[in-house]
Amino acid sequence: MTVLLWIVAASIAGGLLSVGCAALFALNARAHWVNALVSYAIGALLGAVFLDVLPEAIKLTDNVSVLSGTVLAGILLFFTLEKLMLWRHCHHDHCEVHEPVQPHAHGRSGMMIVVGDTFHNFVDGVIIAAAFLTDIQLGIVTALAIIAHEIPQEVGDFMILLHSGYSKARALWLNLLSSLATLVGGVLAYFALQSVQSCVPTLLALAAASMLYVAVADLIPGLHQRTRLRDTVEQVLLIVAGVSSILLVNLLVGA
Repeated sequence: MTVLLWIVAASIAGGLLSVGCAALFALNARAHWVNALVSYAIGALLGAVFLDVLPEAIKLTDNVSVLSGTVLAGILLFFTLEKLMLWRHCHHDHCEVHEPVQPHAHGRSGMMIVVGDTFHNFVDGVIIAAAFLTDIQLGIVTALAIIAHEIPQEVGDFMILLHSGYSKARALWLNLLSSLATLVGGVLAYFALQSVQSCVPTLLALAAASMLYVAVADLIPGLHQRTRLRDTVEQVLLIVAGVSSILLVNLLVGA
């Protein structure tokens, strides 16, 4: 397949898979499954960042210090965006956006979630495109890591829409429409980056920052709410499984 087809396939598959799984989990309300997915997603994100994205970005740049500064700036940027409710990754039931709201407020809180998720999906598409333009293997690993963290996030978004007064069908439809932003971001980035290859290391650094921020700032704190030894062992094993899946993809694709 051409690079563009890889980007299109990864963007579409990622959107459909994450929204479909999110709808399944949300409608069946199996919280344990979501908790397991969060732990696995942490491993996949960290594995992708430290085993693929950052090493590849370092190979492509002439100035590692600037690249490191870009990662730091990216983390601060995503923190700021999250504060502004444009980048929302809340994966547990006790944060403020998961509190039940009155039906008349659905136009405000529900649409804010949709807008934030659409922006997030668009950026994911750009990240996927930058990775595939660098290397097919890196693109596959990056897409896998993004899908892994998208599923628990989409579960949270789905539940927020339901709590905000939307019907199940409308919540599903809005999430599907929002997921198309990944495809738009990927295709636009493909054509833009074809002529500006020098921007790829910077985008990879921002991709690493976004995945690192999601794993460390948003997902890991939620795991600390479950303090039993059994829960901790399960979390560690699932994080290792997430990292191992990245290693496995590297072996299979690189073979």
